[in-house]
Amino acid sequence: MGRRLRYIGSNSGNNGCPTLYEDIETGEVLVQGDAITDSDEVAQLRNVKPGEAFVVVPRALLADFAPRDVDRDPVLIDFDEFDSMFENFEHTAFRLETRRRYRSDELTDTYRRFAAGQAAGWDLDDPWCCSRREQVALGKRFERVRIMDSPPTPGQRYLLDNAERNSAVGEDIRYLWRADADRLGLPEEDAWLFDSRVIALLHFDSDDDLTGVELITDPVQVARACQVRDAAQHFATPYREFIAEVPSGV
Repeated sequence: MGRRLRYIGSNSGNNGCPTLYEDIETGEVLVQGDAITDSDEVAQLRNVKPGEAFVVVPRALLADFAPRDVDRDPVLIDFDEFDSMFENFEHTAFRLETRRRYRSDELTDTYRRFAAGQAAGWDLDDPWCCSRREQVALGKRFERVRIMDSPPTPGQRYLLDNAERNSAVGEDIRYLWRADADRLGLPEEDAWLFDSRVIALLHFDSDDDLTGVELITDPVQVARACQVRDAAQHFATPYREFIAEVPSGV
């Protein structure tokens, strides 16, 4: 059985288009309008799939009739798709790094050496570093603001040492004390913001293992994430300067 549609509205009269309809079962919105067929125009559109079509509608139609209430189911992606985002973004990847511990760090040889009081031994030619340098060479930016407790946790000290490695391959690493982050009202969520348009929210379990990645494109949440990024970047201290503020470990 095909879709059962409900007429939403049109601002072009009784016999004209464009028009909006709603699928009664799913709540999806169907748009009726003048089709785009010019090949030069279609060539400007992104990620066009076979069978997709495009129509032109007045902005006023969407402002007047487009539904504004929506129940959003979490959009979860697998780790391979998450990894691909670090090569497919267009200009800026920003991370607000808020946690006190990342268990995945503790499983590495670099962490074990660092915890034993030895040099971590960062490999600047491993695949991660090579990928970062390649993307930076294309003009893209990687930025992080890390939140640090006072006194720092062992994992936070390890990541402060790691900042030298990340900086060497082109990342901008800055730090904020947690008390300052709290005064600024920064969130506790750990997330990436890609191209100021999509959030990759990281989910962790009680053992500090990364369990999933949730994509968020809601404009209100994305706008808030951009405000958070701007405040964090403005008040954070470049890691080389911040090191002088960090007390020595026991």
